[in-house]
Amino acid sequence: MSPSGPNPSRLDRIVADARAAASEREKGYRERALKMYPWICGRCAREFTRANLHELTVHHRNHNHDDNPADGSNWELLCLYCHDNEHSRYIDHTGDNSETRVAEATANPFAALREMMNRQKS
Repeated sequence: MSPSGPNPSRLDRIVADARAAASEREKGYRERALKMYPWICGRCAREFTRANLHELTVHHRNHNHDDNPADGSNWELLCLYCHDNEHSRYIDHTGDNSETRVAEATANPFAALREMMNRQKS
């Protein structure tokens, strides 16, 4: 802070940037869904407040995150646990676990271990 006090033009710019960022966030589907629907999990009916709102997620019913109609017809609010369960059920149903598939390990870090141990004994 300068000796003459805060710079008003800098403060105005900070406030304007913060308002622009908030406006941009509101355009996101999560913010729109939170304004559109009550803060209740659509599966377990758990209610949320501002204190725990971060635990409420937006689930895309057709599993396409790019499908965000203005009327919110592809969204439902789910708590973290119900959302995870829904995706697990989807994977079980479709057999598509490409999101969680991990490539098989090809390296064998213990390939020469027996030989090294035998050399140490000799």
